[in-house]
Amino acid sequence: MADPCLLIGDIGGTNARFALANPDKPGFHNELILSCADYETADQAIATYIERSNDKQPDVICLAVAGPIMDGRVRFLNNHWVIDSGTLLHNYPSSSVRLLNDFEAIAYSIPMLEDSDVETIGLVPSEMHGKTEFTLGVLGPGTGLGVGGLLGRGGRNYPLAGEGSHSGFAPETGLQFKVLRQLRQQHERVSDERLVSGPGLENIYRALCKIHGKEPLNISAAEIFSRVLAKEDDVAVESTEMFFEILGQVAGNLVMTLGAYDGIYLAGGILKRYPDLLKASNFRSGFESKGRHRSLMEKVPTSLILHPQPGLLGASYCARELFQ
Repeated sequence: MADPCLLIGDIGGTNARFALANPDKPGFHNELILSCADYETADQAIATYIERSNDKQPDVICLAVAGPIMDGRVRFLNNHWVIDSGTLLHNYPSSSVRLLNDFEAIAYSIPMLEDSDVETIGLVPSEMHGKTEFTLGVLGPGTGLGVGGLLGRGGRNYPLAGEGSHSGFAPETGLQFKVLRQLRQQHERVSDERLVSGPGLENIYRALCKIHGKEPLNISAAEIFSRVLAKEDDVAVESTEMFFEILGQVAGNLVMTLGAYDGIYLAGGILKRYPDLLKASNFRSGFESKGRHRSLMEKVPTSLILHPQPGLLGASYCARELFQ
């Protein structure tokens, strides 16, 4: 009997990553990255991948998507695509279909990560090996801020997906209060995502320029990091320091909210590109600064996911579950 065709995807605002999940073990193969701008619809991109991979009717379609899923449907904020599970079932009637949030997929990937896929941030290493009962948090800044969690109960894993990035930003230093006042001039409400994301770093940079009486430059997050590495812009250095500190505060809040005392996992391209800046930053200081709970927070591990495609890895887990 031929192996089942388990089609998986991790789709964001710019790229759509597709692969085939391994039916009998964790992981995937036949990965292909397509540009969303090259296809009018997601259905066209999926059809292209199927044609290029093996031109076989998929038994399972499991797609991780960057956005909230309502009634089996997601409309992307950063591209023109809409994905509807009902449409997929119509186009591929013999398939089982599931849509899941991209950070839900990343959460699913955590128990499958190898030691080489994870780097400890701080002094407390993660101790996930062999654990079946746990509560974890996961978050990652990119175009936006993804937030989620994972519960291990009775040998099964249950992801927690939501829109935690839109919690209101709570400044904890005098300078952060000044930045908040600057951002309130542009936004009626300032969420964590307004600071902890690529555009969020740009917001911090422009706000600090104004606070220091400098002309704010309209430069990208990548350019800000380049200036930091080149040691040619003091405001860029200060901006990234605040960015990582606030990331730590938000990660610590997630621990308190979920009871995620088994650890926080950090994901996303920004952090993977600048791990040394993250490790040298005040991330752990912001993370542990929880007043009467500081001693508790000091024991909670924080880890950076280095796996190149944790979203696809998590989707592969879901695809196998869906097929069984």
